[in-house]
Amino acid sequence: MNPEEQLQGLYVAGFDLQTFERFPKAIGVLRDNCLAFLVPGPDGLQILGNVGWRMGESLGPLVERAGRKVFVHKQELIEATPERIAIVERFRSDLKAILRGEEPIRQ
Repeated sequence: MNPEEQLQGLYVAGFDLQTFERFPKAIGVLRDNCLAFLVPGPDGLQILGNVGWRMGESLGPLVERAGRKVFVHKQELIEATPERIAIVERFRSDLKAILRGEEPIRQ
């Protein structure tokens, strides 16, 4: 799938597209306080690294610290509640579907 079609699909599905100074070669994709960075790949746009919770100008991936799940960026922690985890999972699932040229699953 070509990047233009992928970006149009993301926009239509309610994702916001944004550039970030810290990541000049990537496109930030946001929805519901979730963030992923996309870069060009051999088959169109692909996810760079992790999908996570937006924390300022970066993202906090989901990790386990001291026996509890949190989103973390540098020294900042945000509690990974079941609701937040579900939001990130839906974001990831929809993002991957659109990048493959499929319709996201409606819940």
